[in-house]
Amino acid sequence: MARPTLRLHRLRPDAKLPRYATAGAAGLDLHAALDAPLTLKPGARAAVPTGLALALPPGHEGQVRPRSGLARRHGVTVANAPGTIDEDYRGELQVLLINLGESEVVLAPGDRIAQLVVAPVVQVEVEEVADAGALGDTERGAGGFGSTGM
Repeated sequence: MARPTLRLHRLRPDAKLPRYATAGAAGLDLHAALDAPLTLKPGARAAVPTGLALALPPGHEGQVRPRSGLARRHGVTVANAPGTIDEDYRGELQVLLINLGESEVVLAPGDRIAQLVVAPVVQVEVEEVADAGALGDTERGAGGFGSTGM
């Protein structure tokens, strides 16, 4: 079975192409395309450029997810995790990072900052119903926010 193709364009010559760190990795590592180190103070957010524009395969989205090592060691995560890249977006891929840790974190040019998971999506038809009963009954019903236990 042929794999879908992710087309990429470097917006700057030093931008690193994403790659899978291992044969079984789900996400491609994304790298910071910075001119100088970037300091993230505790509580600070930044849109970190990757220096890449992309074209996702038709019927797919890009999910920008945190790197577990950055989160564990420094408390740095993706602010809108997972960030969604729509199939038709052609601008620069940037990663919204936030420092939830207690210390400053310095990101250097080329550092791995997040991972990109490319996943299929389905667009649905929207149908409004006049009565909530038309939604159908389930065991869970309207229970949410921990209603099924911890």
